Amino acid sequence: MALHDQTRKTASRDSGRAASGESGKAASGDSSKAASGSSKAASGSSKAASGDSGHITSRLLAWYDAHHRDLPWRIAPRELASGMRPDPYLVWLSEVMLQQTTVEAVKSYFRAFVQKWPDVEALAAAQAEDVMKAWAGLGYYSRARNLKACADLVARQGGRFPDTQTALRELPGIGAYTAAAIAAIAFDQPAAVVDGNVERVVSRLFSIATPLSEAKGDIRAYVELMVPATRPGDFAQAMMDLGATICTPRRPRCMLCPLREDCSATVSSDPERFPVRLPKGEKPLRRGAAFVAVRDDGAILLRKRADKGLLGGMTEVPTTGWTARIDGATTDAAAPFPGNWRPTGRIGHVFTHFALELDVFKAMTDGAAPAGHFWSLAHEISGEALPTVMKKVIEAAIPGATKKQRAH
Repeated sequence: MALHDQTRKTASRDSGRAASGESGKAASGDSSKAASGSSKAASGSSKAASGDSGHITSRLLAWYDAHHRDLPWRIAPRELASGMRPDPYLVWLSEVMLQQTTVEAVKSYFRAFVQKWPDVEALAAAQAEDVMKAWAGLGYYSRARNLKACADLVARQGGRFPDTQTALRELPGIGAYTAAAIAAIAFDQPAAVVDGNVERVVSRLFSIATPLSEAKGDIRAYVELMVPATRPGDFAQAMMDLGATICTPRRPRCMLCPLREDCSATVSSDPERFPVRLPKGEKPLRRGAAFVAVRDDGAILLRKRADKGLLGGMTEVPTTGWTARIDGATTDAAAPFPGNWRPTGRIGHVFTHFALELDVFKAMTDGAAPAGHFWSLAHEISGEALPTVMKKVIEAAIPGATKKQRAH
């Protein structure tokens, strides 16, 4: 979620807490809630409710026409005007990839996916293991499993994505935000698309003083009032681009903002105050050990994690039984087989709800792979479905091992 520097906060937005506004209509109760929110917003909040939202929208779209970002999945305004239409498959793929991931990180993955699987039928025909390998490094791996499940279902239903939010939310891995984004961008539906960038823009535009965790409904109501009947997809992307490039979390470039005359936070000279966030608690720290077994020919011992749960379906070196809730053993006494295990360092990794430290051990062996394990040759390691934490582990034991190598 600039968006190329900021993470798209879709894990929480797809949780359904703001799903009540997803029908695509601004119910009169929601409109009045936004209009009467003077206890939560500054005096400028009445502008959108009184009809000035149309002027805000038109200025935003004019800015977007001139300053939109060129993204590999995006149909630019001039292309839309010439008759080009977005491919729902590409919109869906990009939105799933962008959940909790930055635009810059996604670009190369998106291009690689489209080259391998140019349409939903091709992705449905792919092996799940190949999809996980292609996803490795993007994180939040349940997205990859849901991506494959969604492609399978859409392909079975004729290869066409549904064009309404309600129907889209019936598909695996598509929550409230993603359904709204696909409906607006791919199908020109007047849906309220609210990601972290949009939350920031709206919070500042109307000086919403309520903590963000409690203000999501109010923010959605404001967005619903501003969504135009024409160009709703461009409006959604314009809001995202504004938050990504102008209305940034730190040092926003207010003098370049097309909405500065309407922004109550700019008038008050304190835009960085918004959105208001409650203090975050510290993440618990979990510990464990990881074991890098290396065969004489350089192959590394790996295994596949269970399909369900953290890092489900991904590949790993043997580790101890750490989870988000408990520590695992931290010594070589828990190694998968006896050997001359020696410590090679400690790595750290931060997950959504906890931090992890793993003590790394390495041993050389010429034995057979234990049950449930397999050997991966040195030139194959970079292509395995290794999550980032496992790449860190292997690099601690064998520097450069996860980089792409030439087969001998």
